[in-house]
Amino acid sequence: MAKIAPEFLALQRLYHWETTTPARVALTQPMGGDAVKDFTWADVAGQARRMAAHLKAQGWAPGSKVAILSKNCAWWMMSDLAIWMAGYVSVPLYPTLAPETISQILTHSEAKALFVGKLDGWEHMKPGVPAGLPCISYPLSPDDARQAYDGWDAIVARTAAMPESPTRDEDELATLIYTSGTTGLPKGVMHSFGNFAWALDRGLQRIPLSADDRMLSYLPLAHVVERMLVEHGWLRTAMHVYFAESLDTFAADLQRARPTVFFSVPRLWVKFQQGIHHKMPPAKLKLLLGIPLVSALVRGKIRKALGLDQCRFAAGGAAPMPLALLDWYRTLGLPINEGYGMTENLALSHITVAGKDQRGTVGPTYPDVEQRIDPASGEIQMRSLALTQGYYKDDEKTAELFTADGWLRTGDKGSIDAEGLLRITGRVKDLFKTGKGKYVAPAPIEDKLVMHPALEACVVTGANLGQPLGIAMLNADGVEQARSVEGRSALEASLRAHLQAINATLDPHERLQCLVLTTTAWTVDNDIITPTFKVKRNRIEDLYARHYEAWETGGQQLVWMQT
Repeated sequence: MAKIAPEFLALQRLYHWETTTPARVALTQPMGGDAVKDFTWADVAGQARRMAAHLKAQGWAPGSKVAILSKNCAWWMMSDLAIWMAGYVSVPLYPTLAPETISQILTHSEAKALFVGKLDGWEHMKPGVPAGLPCISYPLSPDDARQAYDGWDAIVARTAAMPESPTRDEDELATLIYTSGTTGLPKGVMHSFGNFAWALDRGLQRIPLSADDRMLSYLPLAHVVERMLVEHGWLRTAMHVYFAESLDTFAADLQRARPTVFFSVPRLWVKFQQGIHHKMPPAKLKLLLGIPLVSALVRGKIRKALGLDQCRFAAGGAAPMPLALLDWYRTLGLPINEGYGMTENLALSHITVAGKDQRGTVGPTYPDVEQRIDPASGEIQMRSLALTQGYYKDDEKTAELFTADGWLRTGDKGSIDAEGLLRITGRVKDLFKTGKGKYVAPAPIEDKLVMHPALEACVVTGANLGQPLGIAMLNADGVEQARSVEGRSALEASLRAHLQAINATLDPHERLQCLVLTTTAWTVDNDIITPTFKVKRNRIEDLYARHYEAWETGGQQLVWMQT
């Protein structure tokens, strides 16, 4: 790896802000109700130093793993810094995992300790923590965790701050990021301090972050994008990070932060749109946006209602963004830059260029990132200095991840146009062949299908069937509408029209034979979606494949799944 300037490595950035701007507010944490707690850079560094001294006093070998299980909060970030200061490696866990997955990750990573933080479902998760594993609670941890475990504030109060400012070499392992995994068990992706610093250098050339920016941290910090953009972006630039308290307070949290840079996954961008449409029907909104003297006022009011009136850079990723959704936000004066990446490359692969209309693509590569398409499989492959060192304790999977000449296999299919813009067409393994011998790429069809306001998530499937079929989960509004006879009738009419409109845009072999509707939520707990809201296709097959033939031959456009 080319040498990274030491001052750009994570811990050195902390010490820089601790020295140069100690009184500047770094983090704002909701504490319940209207109360918030601000942490200055002096606070952040001081508490991290005290916790680091406590961790180091445990005498674990350098490079030992210490895990974090918590929703996003100020203590999450300070825990990460303390783990690094103490000479250890952090292992973040999604705060929605099943106990079996928690156990698997903690055991596989050989974690020496666990920070148990702010959590909604701790009672369900607790059995996954191995007996005897030392745990530390946060001020906002569940009551029984604060009663059972040594507390952050107590440790900080009784422990002298680490006086030295230890640094970590760029080649040292910083973290294991366990993939959320749409197939199989999570794998521990290894990333070094140098990986993060190099990726930040290139990322900031396309995503403008500075000390004047504000971000709201609400997507799991266990996810690579939040870790890169929020945590490491914060350390690099000293921007002000706000945290969300809960789903119920999310609108108020956005209003408090009024972020200047905002990232969200497509599913949440859809929810924001549906929330606006719930207050103002699409036809009325379209009419108002078409009136020159009124449209600017309406756009401003909507952006302010979303808490995004100060947002100068919006982005989406983790899954494809439907074109209709991108167009809708553009009409509001809020163009969304679509990014593409994966845990294995620190999410630093591609992003559309701000100010350019590159819809339908994920843009060009970031600077100094190489791309190519495998001529045999159509797979997107890329190479950069942000690539993982491999999967922890899994040489076989690591070997499968790279080509013989060192390029990362993304598992995605795509094409690159004359301008170097990448268009993703689906997953290499998601393509399926119908009984007529024709291949179907499900992702583009799903992008269209999920745009119906009553749908939360969907899957297109149908290997070896005469025609593909769609399976969709209704959102809360759709479930409520379906409760009455009149509401269900109107919903069915709307969905039939939606299905017909989509089929009219597809080739004959791609057209959906029927749309199957379920009111049963697809969740992390029932193992149908990942913590980043991706549907696990293999799990869908396990649950529903036995019904496919009957659904296909039943002669109905809409099928209500029996629950």
